[in-house]
Amino acid sequence: MPDLPRLRRMLGGPETAWLVERVRERLAAGRPLDTAVVLAAASVEQRRAVELLLGRRLRAGRSLSVPLADVDRVLRESLACPDGLAAAVVLLTGPVADRRAEALASAEAWRAAFVPLDAACDRPDLAPWRARVESTGLLKRIAAGDPSVAGRLADQAARVLAELTADELSAGPGAALTLPVLAARCLGDAHALDEGRPLASLVWSAVKALAGLSDEEAGGAEGRRAGWAAVGVATDELSSRVLTLGLPGSTHGTTGRILAAAREGGEPCVLTLRQLAAGVGAVPESVRVCENPAVVAAAAASLGADCPPLVCVEGNVSLAARTLLGRLAERGSRLAYHGDFDWGGVRIAAGLLRLPGAVPWRYDHAAYLAAVERGLGAPLTTGTPAPTLWDPALREAIEAHGVRVEEELVLGELLADLRGSCG
Repeated sequence: MPDLPRLRRMLGGPETAWLVERVRERLAAGRPLDTAVVLAAASVEQRRAVELLLGRRLRAGRSLSVPLADVDRVLRESLACPDGLAAAVVLLTGPVADRRAEALASAEAWRAAFVPLDAACDRPDLAPWRARVESTGLLKRIAAGDPSVAGRLADQAARVLAELTADELSAGPGAALTLPVLAARCLGDAHALDEGRPLASLVWSAVKALAGLSDEEAGGAEGRRAGWAAVGVATDELSSRVLTLGLPGSTHGTTGRILAAAREGGEPCVLTLRQLAAGVGAVPESVRVCENPAVVAAAAASLGADCPPLVCVEGNVSLAARTLLGRLAERGSRLAYHGDFDWGGVRIAAGLLRLPGAVPWRYDHAAYLAAVERGLGAPLTTGTPAPTLWDPALREAIEAHGVRVEEELVLGELLADLRGSCG
C-alpha cells in the first residue's frame, strides 16, 4: 500500500511539480521512464527538493538533470509508492490518458465511419468522390469531428446513393421521384436532404460527381436542380418543367385538357412534374425531340396548330422531361432526337437514345459534316468528348473538325421535317 502523506511530501510539492508534469507527458505519449529529464533553469528550491527526494547532492549548475529510474527506485524502496513512479504520478494527479492508444482508437473509429461509403462506391464514377471526401475532410467537418456522427451520416448517405444508382433509376428517364420522397423513402424524414443539413452536403457532393458537374456548373438553384435531375430526382414537383408543342392531350383530366387547348391554339405548353403525374392523355405515334427552345418558338410561329408533337429538353433533361419522354416511349411513341452538335448535345442524345424505339433526327455524322461543309458553326472549345454509340463516326467527325453546330443554324431543315410530318 502506498504511503500517500509521505508521497506528497517527497513528490507532491510545488518545487517538484515540473518533474511530475514531465512524467505525465511521457506516460501520455507511451514513452518509457528510463531516462533523465532536464530543467534548464532550476531554482535553488527546485534543486533542493530533488536532492531531498533522491537523498544525495546533485552536480552544480543552472540546469537540473533528474534520472527517472533513480526516482522510481527511491519511491519503491521507501514504500512511499511500492508500485513506482508511474503509479505515484497517477496517485498525485489522477489518471493519465494514453494519447497513443487514443490516436489508434480514433483512427480505427474513423476507418469504421467510412465503411458504409466504401460499400456504396463500387461504381467507377463514385470512386474519385469517395477519395475526395476523405482527402478534403468533408465528412469530418460536417460531423464536427465526431466519428460516431460521421458513421451515421455515411450510413444514411450510402442508403441514398444505393437508391440513386439502382438500375431502374439510373437507366434514364422513368418514374418521377422528388427530393422529399427520396428522403422519406431512404431515411424516414422528408426533410433529411434539405439544404443546410449536414447529410445534404455529403449527398449533394456525390450527386455532383454522378452528374459530372463542376462546382461552377452546380452553383445556384438552377445548378442544384440540374444536378438532381441528372440522377432522376426533382427538387420539388413544380420547379421541374418540360416544354412541349403539339402534344394531342385529351378531353379527360386537367393536364390533358391543357395540352389539347394548347395544340388547338398552336401554342407551346410548359408542363410541371406535378401535372405529368396525372398523365397527358392520348399518345402520338411519333414525337420529335429538340434541345433548344428556339426550335419550338420557330415551329409555333411557322406551323402553329399544324405542328406535329414536339418536346424540348431546353439544354438539360429535367426530371419532367425524363418522365414525359419515358412514358411516351413506354406507351409506344417513336422518339426522334436532334440537338446541338457539341459534347453537351451528345450526352443528352446518349441518354435519350437509350429509350425504347428512340432514333436520331438529323443527328449523325452525315448531318454534321454537311453543316460543317456549309461553313456553319464555331470552334468547339469546351466539353469532354463522349461516345456516340448510335453512330461512332459522329464522335470521330466532331473530334476531327472541332466545330460546334448549334440547332439554330440548321433550323430550316428541322422546320422542313416538321412541316413534312404535318397531317
